[in-house]
Amino acid sequence: MARKGADYIGTMEVQEKHRFDEPSLGLFMSAHVEGFVPPVRAEQFRGGQSNPTYRLADGAGRHYVLRRKPPGKLLPSAHAVDREFRVISALNKTNVPTPRAYALCEDESVVGTAFYIMEYCDGRVLWDPLLPEVAKEGRLAIYRAKFEALARLHAVDYAALGLADFGRPGSYVVRQISRWGKQYKASETESIEAMDKLLEWLPAHLPSNEETVLVHGDYRLDNMVFHASEPRVLGIIDWEISTLGDPLAELSYLCMLWRTPKDWGGLEGHDLEALGLPTEHDMVSYYCELSKRAVPDAALWNFYMAYNLFRVSCIRQGVYARALDGTASNMRAAESGKLVRPAAELGWKMVESIDGGAR
Repeated sequence: MARKGADYIGTMEVQEKHRFDEPSLGLFMSAHVEGFVPPVRAEQFRGGQSNPTYRLADGAGRHYVLRRKPPGKLLPSAHAVDREFRVISALNKTNVPTPRAYALCEDESVVGTAFYIMEYCDGRVLWDPLLPEVAKEGRLAIYRAKFEALARLHAVDYAALGLADFGRPGSYVVRQISRWGKQYKASETESIEAMDKLLEWLPAHLPSNEETVLVHGDYRLDNMVFHASEPRVLGIIDWEISTLGDPLAELSYLCMLWRTPKDWGGLEGHDLEALGLPTEHDMVSYYCELSKRAVPDAALWNFYMAYNLFRVSCIRQGVYARALDGTASNMRAAESGKLVRPAAELGWKMVESIDGGAR
């Protein structure tokens, strides 16, 4: 689901709870990052709610990005920076736009938690799906670029890249429902009837699709860096929950934007034609044409929409729980809690739109 607002754009001084020993990092980078010139200075990106992310500058004016695990008690299997580094390193060998991976450090004595260093892509992060900073006639090209990059990702031969063990083939959706459901329960702060219904209904109505591809896991507009002036993706970022999975689950997650209200940052309720923006059908058809897949029927598509809204509710609940204990990296993380219930209720409405599905 989209995030909007100036609070997510640019960098800021590193928050007190996310500070680390810069000279210690400089020593590591001198040994492991080719071309690095000490000293290193860090600023913290405002966006990104999961792993604290920093823009680094070295003594020669070069920039890098550091992604680290947050401090504090963490949910099981969350914040896997080692997985991020592994998949980015593998994709550096393909036509999928990814920042160059430089070095992984699992020695917590360097900055306090595990981290990795990657290339800083000097371009645009477009937080608002209405693309107000892009001329109307250029907006469709931005949307096509992000769907083209997704089709490239889903076409990757993950086994040839050494990622055959990066996840389990098949049964992706049922495993995701189980995983996120457990994490939701681990961070639950109130009872939500729609979430309980989705937890029961979704596993009982699974699609038969068993296709397996490499999936990003959180593929959306604000998790990619675009060229400063061209409709071209320089790098897809935030690979923390990437795995082997279902292409339709990822495609529908991206398209959930058209089903969510504009006051959540979605496209529903906007005059898309007047804004120069494509419809959901336009982009699903475009992706399916690029990837040589059949356009899914309405019932199947609504299952995936319900699944994704459930998943988003689980993720937002986790972010909210971290805000309550003071470990979330984004200053506005507490607001995630406000959308847990309405996202779950919208997901249940998707179920009710499937003929007989909620009976």
